Amino acid sequence: MSTADLALVTATRMPKPDPESGLLVHALAQLGVRATIHAWDQPCDWSRFELVVSRTPWDYFHRLDEFLGWAREVAAVTELLNPLPTITWNAHKSYLLDLERGGVPIVPTVLVARGAGAGERAAALARFEEAVIKPAVAGGALGALRVDATIGAGVAAEHLETVLAGKDALVQPFMAGIQSGGETSVIFFDGELSHAIRKVPAAGEFRVHQHFGGVVVAHAPSVAELEVASAALAIAPAPAVYARIDMVPGPSGPVVMEAELIEPELFLGSDPEAPGRYARALARRCGGSAGAAYP
Repeated sequence: MSTADLALVTATRMPKPDPESGLLVHALAQLGVRATIHAWDQPCDWSRFELVVSRTPWDYFHRLDEFLGWAREVAAVTELLNPLPTITWNAHKSYLLDLERGGVPIVPTVLVARGAGAGERAAALARFEEAVIKPAVAGGALGALRVDATIGAGVAAEHLETVLAGKDALVQPFMAGIQSGGETSVIFFDGELSHAIRKVPAAGEFRVHQHFGGVVVAHAPSVAELEVASAALAIAPAPAVYARIDMVPGPSGPVVMEAELIEPELFLGSDPEAPGRYARALARRCGGSAGAAYP
């Protein structure tokens, strides 16, 4: 075993700074667990770590096949978190349809496969009066377009065709409640609630991300939000050590927008106890005295 027991995985090229991994490294050190940060796309002997944790590989969706190949290699030589089946399942947003089949309320979703014919594309676009078109493999609202009365059918069709040239696509209704209620993110460690936040979009925006002007505020999740988030988490093919479930207001209550189980920002800085909760969940999986000390 090397001098590091645990690897926190990042990327060589990051779209923005990582505000969280340093907090986690410090919290792990308090528990006697040594952690170092490594880029997934740089040479490394991953077998020397007890745990390899997918923290911030924020470019994975640009290089999905390469990333999943890396994940398979790591899982073959050590413990990868989240587990490989969960990472593979969560990498394509078709998992939303699995949630729906499992009885979890989701944002209604039409999956349009790459190579779909003109009739199938037209039917998907006609499904909702106001819609959002997005790639099925993406992050940070990259490639998402809101389609409403101000955007002609030709623009919507062209955007869908552009997305489908490289990836599968999703067509979903525009959820108006996001502009008034924002998007709630509920964070779990080892299946237990840690904390929650609410992301509020800028005026006139539907994207809640900070690079689109969104702001993050503290949030106490409702009973309904916790029920929906927990139900979504239970559908994953393997238990998730860390998870963020994003929900927006629907006509009859909260609905899942996304389940983030690969490399979510977990807003650890919003709750002073959150880094410790995450660290304890990881320490329980480390061998030796550190793991034994934290049931």
